[in-house]
Amino acid sequence: MVFSSNLFLFAFLPLFLVSYYLTPFKWRSPLILVFSLVFYGWFRPEFLGLLVGVVVGTYYLTLWMDNTNDETKKFRILSLCVVLNLVALGYFKYWNFGVDSLNAALGAAGGSPIQYSHVILPIGLSFYIFQAISYAVDVYRKDAPVTVNLFDFAAFISYFPQLVAGPVLRYQPLADQFRHREHNWALFAKGSFIFMVGFCQKVLIADPMNGVVDAAFLIKNPSFIDAWVGTIAYTIQLFYDFCGYSTMAIGLALMTGFVFPENFNDPYISKSITEFWRRWHMSLSEWLRCYLYIPLGGNRLGSGRTYLNLTATMVLGGLWHGANWTFIVWGIWHGGILALERLWGEKMGKPLLPGWLAVIKTLVLVMIGWVFFRATNLSAAFDMLAGMAGLHGFAAGPQLMWLFTIDKLIVMIVGGIFVFVMPHLKVHGGGALRWAIPLLFIWAVATLSSQAFTPFLYFQF
Repeated sequence: MVFSSNLFLFAFLPLFLVSYYLTPFKWRSPLILVFSLVFYGWFRPEFLGLLVGVVVGTYYLTLWMDNTNDETKKFRILSLCVVLNLVALGYFKYWNFGVDSLNAALGAAGGSPIQYSHVILPIGLSFYIFQAISYAVDVYRKDAPVTVNLFDFAAFISYFPQLVAGPVLRYQPLADQFRHREHNWALFAKGSFIFMVGFCQKVLIADPMNGVVDAAFLIKNPSFIDAWVGTIAYTIQLFYDFCGYSTMAIGLALMTGFVFPENFNDPYISKSITEFWRRWHMSLSEWLRCYLYIPLGGNRLGSGRTYLNLTATMVLGGLWHGANWTFIVWGIWHGGILALERLWGEKMGKPLLPGWLAVIKTLVLVMIGWVFFRATNLSAAFDMLAGMAGLHGFAAGPQLMWLFTIDKLIVMIVGGIFVFVMPHLKVHGGGALRWAIPLLFIWAVATLSSQAFTPFLYFQF
């Protein structure tokens, strides 16, 4: 089940909200759990066992760890909890990639490939595994209180607004909210408005780009125009799709009294890749910093080690997104630029370019990275980059242009403009937005009812 569906809008969500507000507070966590399991298991109920196993296993191992006074034993229990979660993530997410890579090496050496059954990736696995690990680590570090209420913990891990595509939550900021949270009409109305904003981003801007992006990335030897149209369309699609989902999740949570952290802060106006990662998927950036970069040594072990830690963190972050060499290269690309920016700052102490040129430079670097992020393999990625450089000619090809109609061009232009106008509207245009968004939401619902289903891009991660 997805947010941008009639089933969710007109059946699941109203039933959940009515049930939630009719239920006494002490029973609301069990209610959240039941609805979240229904939401998650709607299409693939067989994966419910894995979700429940992660919840129950992490809950009891963390309780055991917290009740132990022996520090060595505490660390061993933590290690067991982290390893078990990573084994589940590794098997379901990386088994196919690992065997395929091994078979490729065997084939190059003249060996016979290994026969194996293809493993299906459960949606949202990376997100709830990371939340389970962060909870166990935070309890071990005493950064978060251990919860003795299994239903609260299960609701934290499985709460349907963020279950399948984030934000990646930490338990500590939400611990008090499970014991007490406000419910009033003002919060509900604010949450509804935020949900409508995200819904419009997804349906009215991200979804129309889908066909253009798919066609562009299927072209063999794309021309300069084909490659840039496809890359710009994907840059817009990915932002409004993922930001739209996160915005809807934050709005839905607020409708039930939960305050989730922001996940995006106008990332495409960043003046550096360092700034970009402070604005893009901020919950993941925070997770990578707290649980990878700092434990690796952060910036405490000298400049050389800092550059290595930055690159290693981004490579692992790339691998988290998907089991493909394209994601590893994407991580190397961002990690390498982060290291170079830090080196430049240490040596020169001033920006390389003035503000507006820095924004353009950063956006181009991000778009080059998105080519690897979207391409099915490295060969296709380099083929697209060659097209962007004009190595396959400049004229538009027929494969893409018949899809790139005037309405798609308008959506692309509007999406691009809003990237740069939205920060101003947040400050000065609140009144206009309050009137426009409900009308756009009605338009988006009507549009949704007349078009083919388009899943959220981050469901695959």
